[in-house]
Amino acid sequence: MLKVRKRNSLMRTREDVVFDTFNILFMILLSVIMLYPFINQIALSLNAATDSVKGGIYLWPREFTWRNYEYVFSQASIIQAIFVSVARTVVGTGVGLLCTAMVAYAIAQEKFVFKKSVTIIFIMTMYFNGGLIPGYLLMRDLHLIGTFWVYILPGLISAFNLIIMRSFIEGLPKSLFEQARIDGAGDFRVFFQIVLPLSLPVLATVALFVAVGQWNQWFDVFLYNSSNENLTTLQYELMKILQNTATSNGDWNTAQASGERAVQAVTPKSIQATMTIVASLPIICVYPFLQKYFVKGMTLGAVK
Repeated sequence: MLKVRKRNSLMRTREDVVFDTFNILFMILLSVIMLYPFINQIALSLNAATDSVKGGIYLWPREFTWRNYEYVFSQASIIQAIFVSVARTVVGTGVGLLCTAMVAYAIAQEKFVFKKSVTIIFIMTMYFNGGLIPGYLLMRDLHLIGTFWVYILPGLISAFNLIIMRSFIEGLPKSLFEQARIDGAGDFRVFFQIVLPLSLPVLATVALFVAVGQWNQWFDVFLYNSSNENLTTLQYELMKILQNTATSNGDWNTAQASGERAVQAVTPKSIQATMTIVASLPIICVYPFLQKYFVKGMTLGAVK
């Protein structure tokens, strides 16, 4: 009987072979489409700037050099922006994750009187907001403009992440909570010693969401701290470079046409590619460490 089942499991029809072949080819094509722009930017960032102007750089640098990265990291504003971005991502992810988990635990409890009301209020924030000007006025009245905490406090809890985490906690065995309360454990002890250790998959998933959002954010820097160079972020510096590319290209082409040497042997195109890699590589390196929890956390924490 076991041999028959094993033989049937090994038998594949023509439709199975065609589907698997098409699926593999499609995934390879999709991977190439997604990876090519990133690899191309790496090649441009590692190629000599004056040579990149000629074009023809696709997957590999033609004249390898570290000059573009040396120029980027020699800028004091970039070093400060990297420090602020890392601090913002670490602090924002840690504090936001803790606050989201605590609120999710509270509204997941059946004994919580205002459970539905609080949930509806959080969900409404996904569809409505006060607007740009009222939001700025609120930050001004709270004295957050010009401070680091304007990056952390306004987006401390996301309604989407809250729903995911609440659904996960509601799926935990109720007997664990009952047994802990019989033994005299309070809510804080239950939360820190039972809920958090069991919620590692969904915590990693939400942490990835929050970290990516914090790392990629630049608009709040533009609104609240654009005049403070000590609080600028890497993504905001990248945005400024992208905005100035057209003007800088014109200036560089004019200098080249007049026979002048490009300043420090860099071009706007090479700096743009280099900044793109510098700004995106750190968060890409974090993803593999959380990948094993990602699918499990999204599945177990899905809205029921």
